[in-house]
Amino acid sequence: MTSFNEVRLSMLDLVAVREGGTVAEALDIALATARKAEELGFERYWLAEHHNMPGIASSATAVLIGHIAGGTSKIRVGSGGIMLPNHAPLVVAEAFGTLAELYPGRIDLGLGRAPGTDGATMRALRRDRVETEEDFPRDVMELQRLLGPATPEQKLVATPGAGTNVPIWLLGSSLFSAQLAAHLGLPYAFASHFAPRMLYQAVQLYRSLFKPSAQLAKPYVIVGAPVIAAPTDDEAEYLASSTYQRVLGIITGRRGLLPRPIENYAAQLGEQERRAIGDFLAVASIGGPDKVRTRLQKLQADTEADELILVSDVYDRDLRLRSLEITAGVMGR
Repeated sequence: MTSFNEVRLSMLDLVAVREGGTVAEALDIALATARKAEELGFERYWLAEHHNMPGIASSATAVLIGHIAGGTSKIRVGSGGIMLPNHAPLVVAEAFGTLAELYPGRIDLGLGRAPGTDGATMRALRRDRVETEEDFPRDVMELQRLLGPATPEQKLVATPGAGTNVPIWLLGSSLFSAQLAAHLGLPYAFASHFAPRMLYQAVQLYRSLFKPSAQLAKPYVIVGAPVIAAPTDDEAEYLASSTYQRVLGIITGRRGLLPRPIENYAAQLGEQERRAIGDFLAVASIGGPDKVRTRLQKLQADTEADELILVSDVYDRDLRLRSLEITAGVMGR
């Protein structure tokens, strides 16, 4: 069992475009954040694939992974995740095989089962392909073959890709990927940063069903954790108002750029809105150092997570970096 002082820290970034800002500035902030995470000893820096969503600049995920890996020196960089229904496995294998050749030992391939976008955009990505429940497991196993050593009788070879053995992770917010990760002996990351409802059930199921594999001898769990840390609880709550506004926009279907923080924002909302935001951010750690430590300790103890992957949507670049510093500090990094 991993103790709180032993748990690894990582970062998940959707590369938010800020109100009054540009995509280029969002990409610069992502690189600065990755460099800070590396400086603080974080294990990995993942980027999430989303399409046709205002305010998210991580749609060309493999391209951005290369940019971040090229601007850092040792932190692992990867996808959290590539939404596999959007892509042919061969294309993913070639892209990540190329990244693995450019940055040996530093690339992760996290895979998600959801399209990460709306139906019209999904059709634009894969045209008229009809997705079935059997497609995701089959595509994952095809990726494993394409990234593993090529065999003499193999007719389809990913070049680059074959023999790189890029580590595959399964991501999920329900029980489906938990069961598949356990069956294939793959590490598992739960998206509790936005869908915490089935966190404990999924993690327990994954561990109970896990079968050792060539990639992994025993279960390994990453838990997504929204974190906004500041010197005081009041300042953290003020900074978190950007996240609250973003979450409310997701819930109501009015997505946009990452908003500036607003004083006493939560107090201006109705009870139903506050409850919806609270459900979305049920495992969030928002506050000063003591509160963040207490919340993260409880999350790690309740899930026995091997690793926590932080999501931190702070509007101000420097205050975002400060949030990571405070969080690393309370965890003894």
